[in-house]
Amino acid sequence: MKMRLDPKHPKKGRTNWARVDSLTDTQIEKAASTDPDSRPLSDEDLKKMRRVPEVKRIRQGLGMTQEEFARVFQLSVATLRDWEQGRYPPDQSARTLLKVIAAIPKKVQAVLRRA
Repeated sequence: MKMRLDPKHPKKGRTNWARVDSLTDTQIEKAASTDPDSRPLSDEDLKKMRRVPEVKRIRQGLGMTQEEFARVFQLSVATLRDWEQGRYPPDQSARTLLKVIAAIPKKVQAVLRRA
């Protein structure tokens, strides 16, 4: 069964984008800062965060499926999915491998084929 949404009567809990579009940046920042569940990150918060290689971007840049990437670079598909979906970040050695794969993928593939 297909349903059509009536723009005059949006479902409860849905974002009213017309209202959001009518707000100024100052109004949006004020509303966000008063939301205890989703406050904006401060400069201090941002400094505490670690940069993690974007696994999905690296994989897609190589034109590979998750299965291909996992097989070629000798990773578990389940682990790769967990990284991409943000369930948990790659550990330090995995981050190092991902940086090397991003920089010189063909050489990493050649080395792993010989191993």
